[in-house]
Amino acid sequence: MTRDQGDHGERCGGQDMGVGAGGRARPAVGIDLPLDRAGPGRPDSGAGHLSRCVLGTATLLVACLGSGRRLPRDRAVWGHVVVAAFFCNALPFALFSIGQQTVDSGVAGVLNATTPLWSLLIGVVIGSERGLRPVRLGGLLLGFAGVVLIFAPWQTTGPVGWAALAIVAAAASYAVGFAYMGRKLVGKGVPTISLSAAQLVAATALTSLTLPAGGLTPIEIGAKTAIAVLVLGVVATGITFHLTYRVIAAEGATNAATVGYLLPVVSVALGAIVLDEVLSLRMVAGMVIVLVGVALTRRHKQALSPSASADVWPALSAPRA
Repeated sequence: MTRDQGDHGERCGGQDMGVGAGGRARPAVGIDLPLDRAGPGRPDSGAGHLSRCVLGTATLLVACLGSGRRLPRDRAVWGHVVVAAFFCNALPFALFSIGQQTVDSGVAGVLNATTPLWSLLIGVVIGSERGLRPVRLGGLLLGFAGVVLIFAPWQTTGPVGWAALAIVAAAASYAVGFAYMGRKLVGKGVPTISLSAAQLVAATALTSLTLPAGGLTPIEIGAKTAIAVLVLGVVATGITFHLTYRVIAAEGATNAATVGYLLPVVSVALGAIVLDEVLSLRMVAGMVIVLVGVALTRRHKQALSPSASADVWPALSAPRA
């Protein structure tokens, strides 16, 4: 593996988060975080995922109550929330934990970037992507090609096998979760801040059930890892998940998934600007292709749903997609 690929593999591990060979990780927002190389305290471990869920849940509960909203009270809504939490949170977290143990982060990033394509396929099957325009389909495929160019999986050496299948399944699970959220939860009169907080509550409960499988060993983490988990929990899990709900409500599941194409672009750009990391011509070309592809997918926006427009919370409403 070249240095160019190795550095980037540490930067971009996928829609959730990637841990590279050097022991660093970047969450979905593209922030570089130093992590311990191994151990149960790592943010990509079962305990790490649970810690992120707890912190993200606390963040959104405070936001929900602070904005005068309440968690859903209808049992039917909670039933849909639990299903969405399984496919969009608990299952992909578990699958990524399995897949990233042996799959190179460059390959993992490309496989995870198939989420928008899975979303498109599901949308066509369930009828939410009727009248798909060629320019939109071309944009999705172009964005994926750009991600492939950035990650350069052909430079990867090492085993793939079942671990790669686990990451593909995680990407598809995200797509199923997004589609379910768009079809069963958003636009039903419940504010998105209430839905996102409730879903992380359910995700925390589901994730806690997987801890025994990873071993109930004591967790020892350093200060840097603790800070990493805090940032990942509050920002990359809590706030980012609420914004994902808003995008689903405003523009649909496929557009929400397409945002994942931008994560490698942000990560690579910050790596070059903040950390003086090498920015190759291949990466620049991939970034341009991703931006063009995403722009093509957003040429025909859906109208903003009543649920999204009514859900206004100043602390989280500024960065609208």
